[in-house]
Amino acid sequence: MECNDFIAINRNSWNQKTGEHYNSNFYDVKGFLEGKSSLTPIELECLGNIEGKKVLHLQCHFGLDTISLSRMGAKVTGVDFSDEAIERARLLADKSRTDTKFVCCNLFDLPEYLDDSFDIVFTSYGVINWFPNLKEWGAVIRRCLKPDGKFVMVEFHPILWMFDTRFEMIESAYSREEPYISVSETYTDISGTGGEYKEITWNHGLCKVFQGLLHSGLRIVDFQEYDHSPFNLFGNMQEDNGKYRIKGKEGMIPILFSLVAQG
Repeated sequence: MECNDFIAINRNSWNQKTGEHYNSNFYDVKGFLEGKSSLTPIELECLGNIEGKKVLHLQCHFGLDTISLSRMGAKVTGVDFSDEAIERARLLADKSRTDTKFVCCNLFDLPEYLDDSFDIVFTSYGVINWFPNLKEWGAVIRRCLKPDGKFVMVEFHPILWMFDTRFEMIESAYSREEPYISVSETYTDISGTGGEYKEITWNHGLCKVFQGLLHSGLRIVDFQEYDHSPFNLFGNMQEDNGKYRIKGKEGMIPILFSLVAQG
């Protein structure tokens, strides 16, 4: 079945879209190189003081958040399976004059590439939908954490993916085992003029997220839900003091969740 090649298909998609992302206003690489942090208040609050900590950033794309963590005084390693993204991440780390390290590999192969443990493992925004099995995901996280380490994630709420892009009707299951195969534009281009990319993704309900971590022996110590996002991803969101909510449905649909777990 074609879905057996999901890693290769998705890697190809991310390799293709990396250039579009890098040059987009959404990521604002120019502002980042001038000193702007890419981290938002939600993840900063979850992370707390990271100065002097060893941090592993999973699915780091081309490294803006990773390098932002380095600028906060952490010793950071970023991981992503896109070689195009990692190449640009290393270039940005050099331009930013940080010692941020980057590893290019599929997350499930990470133990073969990185024999180390970390105070904090961090991941955020559009990360779990690329994996068919969150128990394997949780096992990799647990293996990379020190015994008293902390896992931090900020992610889009799974309820979001049930709706069409205008939030007018339910199109997809809240959680299901079968993957979705789609060809769509990237989130950095809401004008409809960018490229189209073939991808294979999964919808995971919150129960699967919790079980993926609990099954690996992690303890969930904090969980929050938010009715806003720091990003205007859908083109029909209302902004209020840097917080974007779905226009006409403000406060009705959870958009993000955050989770902190400990070993």
